This record gives sequence, structure tokens and C-alpha cells, in this order.
Amino acid sequence: MQRRAAVKALGGLALTGVVSSISRGAKAGEVVKIGTLAPAASPWGQVFKVWAAAVSQRSNGNVELQFFYNGQQGDEGAMVGKMKDGQLDGAAVTAVGLSKIYKPILALQIPGLLTTWSKLDAARDAMKGDFEKGVSDAGFSLLGWGDVGAAHVLSRGFAVRGPDDIKGKKPYMWRDDVVAPILFQVIGGVNAVPLNIPEVLPNLNTGAVDVVIAPALAAEQLQWSSKLDTIVSDVAGMAIGALVVSSKRLAALPDDSRNIILETGRVAANALTKRIRGEDDAAFGRMKGKMTVVDLSADDRNKWEAVFKTVRSRLGQGTFDAGLISKLEGMR
Repeated sequence: MQRRAAVKALGGLALTGVVSSISRGAKAGEVVKIGTLAPAASPWGQVFKVWAAAVSQRSNGNVELQFFYNGQQGDEGAMVGKMKDGQLDGAAVTAVGLSKIYKPILALQIPGLLTTWSKLDAARDAMKGDFEKGVSDAGFSLLGWGDVGAAHVLSRGFAVRGPDDIKGKKPYMWRDDVVAPILFQVIGGVNAVPLNIPEVLPNLNTGAVDVVIAPALAAEQLQWSSKLDTIVSDVAGMAIGALVVSSKRLAALPDDSRNIILETGRVAANALTKRIRGEDDAAFGRMKGKMTVVDLSADDRNKWEAVFKTVRSRLGQGTFDAGLISKLEGMR
């Protein structure tokens, strides 16, 4: 029964080979603390619970993954800081959190750059060695990638077709993001509101924010979509994430405990990638049934592409290496 539940929760990806082996030498009472912004009941939370169960079963109860949901350990910047200080062992982070570890990874999320999963997969595979080395050099182990969803522009009370439609509006941008400020500067006349994730819903409630660029599933799970009424069908970019653990914490674990974390972490990350993509598509379908759907014209897309091109140029002047931007542009 437990195994069938695990398979179902992981969207059909069996943990059989990982769960069936019982560790014999793990040190009793090993607790690995992992933070996440995801709600416990979300698809991400469901995968994490199955991952924790797999670790417990394989280690015969000697290793425990302790998850802190809903940003209990702070926003992603705070979680990365706590991992560096040894207060937290690992985290499930988006590209914004990953950028606090190794900034070039955030370039994968530049708006208008990679707008399909296949293009993202190809680019991420091509950059795999560089990205994983950068994370490792920063003192972290990347257990595996985990996607967040395809980002769309959502708004309330008006449609966003071209860049000018955001002028005078109040879009949310993640306080730690280094890309969104450049985007809104290029558009001009935008009253962007920098917030951390837990602050977004209250600001949507009061009307202090009226535009959000986010994946449908994330907007749904964080309850943002209930405050918005219009969605653009075109994808603005692919939102990514990963499971990371402090290398120092991993090194302090007995070999068998460390191997359990690494092996089950890879399976959990793969399950996240497979499941979340499907869940995000389903969430987008639900939103299209409830919201006004905006289909961009060729002229609209040309206007956005002109903005995106300028954004990439500016980001390549210091935020990211120009060579990285050029390489990713060649993978579009």
C-alpha cells in the first residue's frame, strides 16, 4: 500500500529500486533539515513527503528529512544564507535562490529567451557541467533539477498585450530577482513592487499589485490566481528550480546516509520535473476556463521581442557574462 501511494504521488515514477534497499550502518538520529516556499499540500509538498518516506524506509528510520514548508525558514535568500551558516541543511529553490548560490543559472529564466521545455532541457544539458561546478565551488551539492512551470502574464482588470500595457501598472517582482528590474526599466513607466513571496497575496488583496508573471501552478497553489482575472496564453519564460544541500552537511554524514540522500534526491528531482510540468499544464487549463485569455498578435510579439532583446543586452553588460547570454541565445 505504501509503495503504491508513493508511485501515485510521484506521478508514476516508481521509487522501488531506491526504497527497497535498507541501510544497515547509518548513524541513528541523523536529521537533514530542508526548507521550501511550497505549501505542504502542493504537488511539490506531496513529492517531498514521499521522498522523506523513502529515505526513512531505506535507512531503517535512521535518517530523517525534516521539511519546513511555506517559507518557514524565510525567503530563498534567507534559506541560502542559513545553509551557508549551518542552520539549514538543504532547500528546494527556484532560479532566484539558485542565483544566490551561482548567479549564471538565473540566465535560464531571462524572459523571452527559452520558452519551451525542450529548449530549456537542451540549454540546461549544455550548461550542466558549468552550472554544477559553480554550485559545487560555492559549497553546495545539486541533487537534481526541479521545474516550477511555464510563466505567463496574469493581471486584474485589464489585458496585457504589449509592453506599453504594463506602463502605469503595479507588477510584482521578487525582491531578490536581478532580471525583473531590468525588464521593467526597459519598458519604462512601470510602478514595480518588490516583494518576497509571502507578501504577494496580501498586496494582491489590497490592490497594491495588479500584475504577476508566474507559472499557472505556482499562482494557483499560492492563491494568487484567485485575485487575478486575465492571463496571456504566450509563455514569457520557463521557471526552474533545484534541490540543493550543503556539501559540508553531506560530508559530515556517514557514507551510507550520504548515498541515501544523493540517490533518493535524484529520483525526487526527476519526479518533480515530470510531475510539475503536467500539473502546470493542467493549472493553465483551469485558469483558461475561469479567466479572460489574451492571445498575442504577431505585432504584439514583435514589440515584446524588441524589449527582450534590449533586456538581454543590458544583462550582458555586467549582471551576466555576455558570452553566456550569446550562447543561450543560440539555443533559442
